[in-house]
Amino acid sequence: MIVNDPKYYVQGVLEGNRRVLSKTITLIESALPAHRELAQRVVDELLPHTGQSVRLGITGVPGVGKSTFIESFGMMLTREKTHPLKKDASLWRPHKVAVLTVDPSSTRSGGSVLADKTRMEKLSVEERAFIRPSPSGGTLGGVARKTRETMLACEAAGFDVIIVETVGVGQSETTVASMVDFFLVLMLAGAGDELQGIKKGVLELADAITINKADGDNVEKAERAKREYQSALHLLRPSSPTWDPPVLTCSALETTGLDTLWRTILDHRERLLNTGELEERRKKQALNWMWSLVEEGLRDRFHKHPEVKKRLPTITRDVEKGETAATLAAIHLLGLLDNTST
Repeated sequence: MIVNDPKYYVQGVLEGNRRVLSKTITLIESALPAHRELAQRVVDELLPHTGQSVRLGITGVPGVGKSTFIESFGMMLTREKTHPLKKDASLWRPHKVAVLTVDPSSTRSGGSVLADKTRMEKLSVEERAFIRPSPSGGTLGGVARKTRETMLACEAAGFDVIIVETVGVGQSETTVASMVDFFLVLMLAGAGDELQGIKKGVLELADAITINKADGDNVEKAERAKREYQSALHLLRPSSPTWDPPVLTCSALETTGLDTLWRTILDHRERLLNTGELEERRKKQALNWMWSLVEEGLRDRFHKHPEVKKRLPTITRDVEKGETAATLAAIHLLGLLDNTST
């Protein structure tokens, strides 16, 4: 049941009330205009209490073991007693970890809470962890909007590590990279094959590549793959002028190499903080978010406009038949908005 008082959500989230946090996210995910307006008021009031977390994006090739990795990594962070960066006293404690999933492919089911919890059984019952999928609104833009606002709600609730996982393909990697501080690409040993299949653009977004399943008979293969990826990265332009993406190895199953990865993430954060790049990156992300919302809003208003709804079927049919040029049709449709607004 949706409560119409924004103070209910704001106070509950700031107090770290998980039940209210879940309700707030449900409100954020709602497509009803009244709920979206209420959600925006809530997010605006929570905004001053956000921005202090480590925002980590994770993607990976099929079969890389992302769920096992995130669970092992999350469990390590929630139980960590000492922190690799001793200078940062505020992080000298076990962390609170929120895992958010971006899945643009789940347009029919809208995402599955049960599936996410069964694939991360230990982390889902961990007191200091919170797992939430972002249901697809049928478009990647809708997923991104909900995930960004959900991330802010989790930050306001006291989660200081936010993991955004992309389980889709293609544009979803770029979308996730545009909302986090550190973008991690998980790979498997056997680099020659994977290098052929992974997009160059994804590697250019990476702040680090980690080769998972470096255990048992795979250790030697993982080290060989590490060298090959290091050579490949030298041919690409890094996403940051102050950071050269490293290639690491780990075993989520044996929980080895995860502490080294966490130190790498914190070293990256410290460097970007010292140079001011982290602040600039987040400012740019906020502006990009604003413009994406503007575009989404304009597109929504366009399709709901009465004259557009009336004329669109005919104009679409004429363009398909070749009786009207696409350029002329677009000008005519946009003109319908101008004519009614004056």
